[in-house]
Amino acid sequence: MGSAIGCLRLSRTGTLGLHGFLLSIAVFTYFYGLDSQHIPKNGDEYPYEHITRLTAESGRLLPLRSDPPELRNTKPPLLFWQGIASTSWGRDWTLWNLRYPSVLYTLATALMVFFLGSGLSRQVETGFLATLNFLAFFSTYRFGRPFLTNPPEVFWLFLPVFLLSYWPMALDSRVVVPILMGLGVGVGLLYKSFALAVPVGLALSWWHLHSRGYDPKAFLAKDALKIVLTMIVSLALFASWFLLDPDPHAIWRDFVLRENLGKFEAGGSYLSGLLWGSSSVWSLALAYPLNAGFLAFPIATLLVVACRRRRELSDVEPLLWIWVIALFLVYSVPSQRSGRYLLPAMPALAVLLALNCHRISRKAFVGSLLAVAGVLGAIAFLSVGFQGAVPGAHLPSAHWLLLMSAGLVVLIGLVVPNLTPLSVPAASLLAFLSLAVLLRPLDGPLGRYSANVMRYVDRKDVWVPYDFVAKYEGHRFLLPGARIHGYPDDQELTPLELIARYPLIVVRLPLGEVPCQACAILGRRLDLQGRQSLEELQRILLGGGFQRLFVNEVLVEAQGSRH
Repeated sequence: MGSAIGCLRLSRTGTLGLHGFLLSIAVFTYFYGLDSQHIPKNGDEYPYEHITRLTAESGRLLPLRSDPPELRNTKPPLLFWQGIASTSWGRDWTLWNLRYPSVLYTLATALMVFFLGSGLSRQVETGFLATLNFLAFFSTYRFGRPFLTNPPEVFWLFLPVFLLSYWPMALDSRVVVPILMGLGVGVGLLYKSFALAVPVGLALSWWHLHSRGYDPKAFLAKDALKIVLTMIVSLALFASWFLLDPDPHAIWRDFVLRENLGKFEAGGSYLSGLLWGSSSVWSLALAYPLNAGFLAFPIATLLVVACRRRRELSDVEPLLWIWVIALFLVYSVPSQRSGRYLLPAMPALAVLLALNCHRISRKAFVGSLLAVAGVLGAIAFLSVGFQGAVPGAHLPSAHWLLLMSAGLVVLIGLVVPNLTPLSVPAASLLAFLSLAVLLRPLDGPLGRYSANVMRYVDRKDVWVPYDFVAKYEGHRFLLPGARIHGYPDDQELTPLELIARYPLIVVRLPLGEVPCQACAILGRRLDLQGRQSLEELQRILLGGGFQRLFVNEVLVEAQGSRH
């Protein structure tokens, strides 16, 4: 495997220095703007914030609390306990405090990727490349920073993969290693679901069977009990939730039956859902390259290369592929299929990509570089339009320098073949950072209410719009001290009708519009428009109209309501 580094023909000192520099940029990128309302994320962060806040306010770790009853047992308690600890029982209630443990989990996973890539190739440069690949996957950037279950899930489920791949002798342990792995997997179950034991159990069984030359008698005699022990320990740790919670029946009803077994309810024909549609098995198969973001072309090529040389794989590579395939097989069964379920396989794919970069056609990496170049061009175009369309908007010189640096990395990757594989994750990370810098003004004075407004609404009831469950939680960071309530954003009511219903309310309006004459405007801030359709984005990019990307969020009060 030492030949894997053949695609990086720099001096050793220069290579290590370059990789160390790029890794420092990656770490900075993951922490930059972590307190932003506009980081790439998933809407599940809002209900998780809601449950964490109300549980902290209750002064007890269990039962989990929420206003909507259907949210109370959405997930096991460990994520919410993590948020309670990082915010000091809600006293330091900031997005930064909620999210930084997620980044630490992601970086801890990246460290395992580094050691695994270095150990398997016996080249530290390959470890650096694998780490950069993992951090440059868009799925890692999107789901590895917000307050979500994914960062700890990926860490704890990849831990057995790392242990058995880095230290193959662990496969022979009969008690100690199986118990330790069971404890680690059990922690992962307490973050996400008992269902995660299924892919882990399948992968462990497959790994041991592979190590026995697919001799079922030897597997049953020497390995079956070890796997059973690991599963018992992990599920016993998960079962502690039922023992500690004062209402275990609610957990069974809400979490086991509705949240987990409900995923097998296909709203029509199971077979048609399996073969067609956005939740088909084919869409799940595409999730691996799509999760890789800009590295989609190399990952897709890697899958083809692995199939062609499946009989030539090294001793450890099959173990990593078994993990990738096991996750896909297990999550193909439920009627609800999502690329997020495959995130625990992405660290293994990052390592495999680094080990096999010399076997992947340079054209795949060039395709990725061209995709990055296209996105950088779009960011530059949006940056110019943003400053022209929004009064007072100003992007720092560092933003333009960052865009030029990313463009230079793309150019180097295109003209210097030996640096092409490394330039793709480097340019991808710079593109992520450029986008974050572009959106940063929306977290400054343009996108926040004034201190006077915050003082005025302190301890007052304020109604805010939401179009996703518990999304109103986001306004608790914008108007701390106010008693926030949500109202559905899909009501076909005029601003005047809304104000008549809710005396102190936040309304979202196109730029330049006034909510009504019979109300007092207390404050306003700039925010991004909700999801844009493909046609709307095309009109914006081709014909201008950047104002459509933004809305004015206005805090208004009906006349006569002041007190």
